[in-house]
Amino acid sequence: MSNATVKVVARITARPDQVRELQALLHCLLEPTRKEPGCIHYQLLWNRADPTDFTFVEEWADDAALDAHLLTPHVQNALAQAQSLLATAPDIRRYSDSI
Repeated sequence: MSNATVKVVARITARPDQVRELQALLHCLLEPTRKEPGCIHYQLLWNRADPTDFTFVEEWADDAALDAHLLTPHVQNALAQAQSLLATAPDIRRYSDSI
């Protein structure tokens, strides 16, 4: 399993009055993250039925690449700015392929 990638599903819920602001902030993460070493896939989804619900679907080369991503200035800056925009804390889960 040494060649297994890390998959991430990160659900983020906006306060109802902050949807557009959070959407813009999350969208700004796409380009710099996709250029990071170890980033295989990084997609932002927006729930059609619930506009406060955003989900990142990600794939990383390994845990080290994901850990480095979480420490980048653009992620740290977004996390700081997002605090007043979020209805709940982000739900970030790491997955591996089923064996």
